[in-house]
Amino acid sequence: MTMEQDRWSRVKGRLRSSVGEDVYTSWFARMDLEGVQEESVRLSVPTRFLKSWIQAHYAERVLSCWQAEMPEVHRIDLTVRTAVRPVAQKEAPVPAETRRTPTPELRSTATAPVSANHDALGGSPLDPRLTFASFVVGRSNTLAHAAARQVAEGRRGDPVMFNPLYIHAGVGLGKTHLLQAVTWAGNSGNERKVLYLTAEKFMYGFVAALKTQTALAFKEALRGIDVLVIDDLQFLQGKSTQAEFCHTLNALIDAGRQVVIAADRPPSDLESLDDRVRSRLAGGLVVEMGSLGEELRHGILKSRVAAARTHHATFEVPEEVLHYLARTITHNGRDLEGAINRLLAHSKLNNRPVTLEMAEHEVRDLVRPQEPKRIKIEDIQRVVARQYNVSRSDLLSSRRTANVVRPRQVAMYLAKTLTLRSLPEIGRRFGGRDHTTVLHAVRKIEALVSKDTALSEEVESLKRQLQE
Repeated sequence: MTMEQDRWSRVKGRLRSSVGEDVYTSWFARMDLEGVQEESVRLSVPTRFLKSWIQAHYAERVLSCWQAEMPEVHRIDLTVRTAVRPVAQKEAPVPAETRRTPTPELRSTATAPVSANHDALGGSPLDPRLTFASFVVGRSNTLAHAAARQVAEGRRGDPVMFNPLYIHAGVGLGKTHLLQAVTWAGNSGNERKVLYLTAEKFMYGFVAALKTQTALAFKEALRGIDVLVIDDLQFLQGKSTQAEFCHTLNALIDAGRQVVIAADRPPSDLESLDDRVRSRLAGGLVVEMGSLGEELRHGILKSRVAAARTHHATFEVPEEVLHYLARTITHNGRDLEGAINRLLAHSKLNNRPVTLEMAEHEVRDLVRPQEPKRIKIEDIQRVVARQYNVSRSDLLSSRRTANVVRPRQVAMYLAKTLTLRSLPEIGRRFGGRDHTTVLHAVRKIEALVSKDTALSEEVESLKRQLQE
């Protein structure tokens, strides 16, 4: 063993005693000595994740352990080693310390640690356009916008008003815009650690940490965040990942940290998630962003035109065209932005002003039929209970009297035919019944409506009430 390696062994022993066996195994077991040069020591780790976390949390500790062995050391250069090995030429063997090639741009000194939050956890990319300044507020999103602003303007140590903040809406209605706006606003002050992750990125990070045996480090890093923002929660899959998300959620909320979540449905409809997670999500502020009204669509179009004019000063869209687009493109905000992009491209490439005729031709495929109203099981239970003069709690109860059984079966039948919920989910929402009970109810009502005209008309009337 060389003198350098001997010193390195003693330094590792000091580290182990200083931080404890568990922390040492998580962070330092795969740290290697690359070389010692005068006042600096070069160390390497296999991943950016380890490098960033060690720099942020243990830089001074590592330096002091080295100084106990070599007082003249004043700097630690921590690098990420790569798997690439330079080809050794015959006449000049490659020195041992250069066989693992450090990535030059990752060099930094231990005396100036950097924040690990984004490098280590690999936050999902942010779109610089998605800020509060560019978010258009209307009747359908006022509450969600106000809640998001309240979160973004909070300071470290402030009491958390509602936790988690859970925003749900259909595609293209502004969920991601609000979540990224919270992240931009939170990070601009540099006071709080705000991390934006899609559910997919969370899963990838957790699985990667398991593979590289840094799961403990991953958990510690996540729980050091002040504001955790999770997008598209409906895509969270896998029992172990969901369990880790549940633990992280509980740890952050219990520690008074803010959690902001977006999904395409309310917590109760996230069938793949554990009951405990759904319950914790529902315990915060749950806000729905409704469909975009015509006035709000008009405001979004004007905002997008103004944004386009910052790069194309002569771009103009007549008011009659804006009114036409706001009236006919009703599906979501992305279609509105796509319409403006098409008009801009057509106008610039053909050197023609935007006209109503051009707009009608260019956006014809974006004019979609009105999407049917999304019906909820709670709405079905409420309407059926009112129709049959029973209470909603009667429908969910175990009562078997005739005046309750038939309405309950009708409600289950409507839940199966008017929603996308599965039989087990419908059973769960009707007092925790088995899916076979729901199947029996559906088949029973199907058989009856085919021969009982009065019941058939009753069911059709209920459908109309729910769809209006």
